Amino acid sequence: MKKSYRVKKEKDFKALFDAGHSVANRKFVVYCLDRNLPHFRVGLSVSKRLGNAVTRNRVKRRLRHALMDMSSQLENQDFVVIARKGVEDLSYQDIYSNLVHVLKIAKLYKD
Repeated sequence: MKKSYRVKKEKDFKALFDAGHSVANRKFVVYCLDRNLPHFRVGLSVSKRLGNAVTRNRVKRRLRHALMDMSSQLENQDFVVIARKGVEDLSYQDIYSNLVHVLKIAKLYKD
């Protein structure tokens, strides 16, 4: 995923958490905010409660891969995906389907 597609700065995360709206399912929480950008930007948050660094990085890699696979169907907004406990045990297909589910609830995924 290109760096221009990532939310990296603390002020951007803070703006998303303060002004954005959130939706959730059992595996993910998504905060989103419309910024009128030419493409989407995403930030990932994986807590230390999910496991050691290897586990957390695996979850982030799978999330980034899933987001790039569905990039043509995503709305041009900023959003943050927060992984909940249990994601570390899911296969890629389960992560993908759960992510699509929560993004549809947030109206960020268009069919």
